[in-house]
Amino acid sequence: MRIIASHAGTDPGRKRRRNEDSYVIAPPLFAVADGMGGAQAGEVASGLAAGALEESRAADGGERRVVELIQEANRRVHERAMTDAATAGMGTTITAALVEPDGRVVFGHVGDSRAYLLRDDKLEQLTDDHTLVAELVRRGELSPGEAEVHPQRSVITRALGTDPDVDVDTFAVDARPGDVYLICSDGLSSMVEFGDIEEILRRNRADLPTASKALIHAANRGGGDDNITAVLFAVDESEALEPDEQTREVVVAPDEEDTLHPEDGVQPPPELPHAVDTMVVPADEIGAALAAHEAEEAREAHEDVPQAGLGRRLLALLVIFALIALIVVLVWWGLAR
Repeated sequence: MRIIASHAGTDPGRKRRRNEDSYVIAPPLFAVADGMGGAQAGEVASGLAAGALEESRAADGGERRVVELIQEANRRVHERAMTDAATAGMGTTITAALVEPDGRVVFGHVGDSRAYLLRDDKLEQLTDDHTLVAELVRRGELSPGEAEVHPQRSVITRALGTDPDVDVDTFAVDARPGDVYLICSDGLSSMVEFGDIEEILRRNRADLPTASKALIHAANRGGGDDNITAVLFAVDESEALEPDEQTREVVVAPDEEDTLHPEDGVQPPPELPHAVDTMVVPADEIGAALAAHEAEEAREAHEDVPQAGLGRRLLALLVIFALIALIVVLVWWGLAR
């Protein structure tokens, strides 16, 4: 099984001046990092993470190797955040894929950037989001529809750079001929419906540059609320690309990005700090966050009870007054006869 094609695209979206996403195309290694933090710290974090992966020149090593790569990326981001006051509190997601010589695709994942697989014209989400609402959905306390509009949907439970060590999800997929893999930031997955992503990839599986452009266009058409990045690669039993044909590319989020998508033709509104949109809850605080969610639901339910009881009492009083009025009318009518 060989990598026969790869391509990536990134766009600031319609509502952001800067692009805090970074990506790596260094076959057989691919990755997307979505930075977060005040000022320009988000792009610093994602750039450090992407740089660490690209510098590794990784070619194989399985899940252990992928964990080592992501831990090194975490170390660099955390060290910078601890020593540079301008970047304090920054972090980044990371989702990486390493295509092994034996035909397996090994993934490492932290945060809410996603990996998908298109196989036999059917799309599958491979990664689980490390977010508070995703955890509530897995526990059966929220439906997927409720999660999409939940006020805490941007609360991330894992990210690179917030702690000296990070818990990395790893798994491997046995590649098959014709597989197309997509790694993307949440600026794509939150703006484009699952079925639309599937249709775009199915229609353009033989033309990854067109697929990338179509995905970004769909995300902007859906609102473009965040930076959008899509990394695509395809595998088959064909011969691998020659070294000089392969693309090795690391795109780090630029320091300044003052333009919107060309479709807009308008100036963007004043930008809010990225931290307003994305929060990281440390692992040891997840239980407390879930408990707070449950307490809020209980409080709302408790408040609903008195309101419901008051409604029933008012209804009863109205019925009593109606009966009294009816009796008065009947008595008056009897006396009048």
